[in-house]
Amino acid sequence: MTRHAANDSHSRLTACFASRGDAERAVEHLVQEHGLARDAISVAAARQANSAGTTASGADASANPDEGSAFEPALGGPIEVSVELKGADGTRAEKAFRSAGATDIRQG
Repeated sequence: MTRHAANDSHSRLTACFASRGDAERAVEHLVQEHGLARDAISVAAARQANSAGTTASGADASANPDEGSAFEPALGGPIEVSVELKGADGTRAEKAFRSAGATDIRQG
């Protein structure tokens, strides 16, 4: 379980996701279900190289895995989602991250 500092006025919670779809789902949970501001959330490759995650999903995945596709997604590492927290938003944000399949959740 991630530790949340209840008295911190501002902090960040960051989590990694295996696919771009999982990261996008986490953002939608944060905004729609937990009321966090979209401009407080950032999404980026967790490493320097551009990446669509470690697992293809959605439009990145071929409709027929036996056929493949002319476009292969850049699977160079996880996708990182960070959210700026205010007050006690940490527990809600962590719940949204976990429900979308997050790994490596950290505060700082």
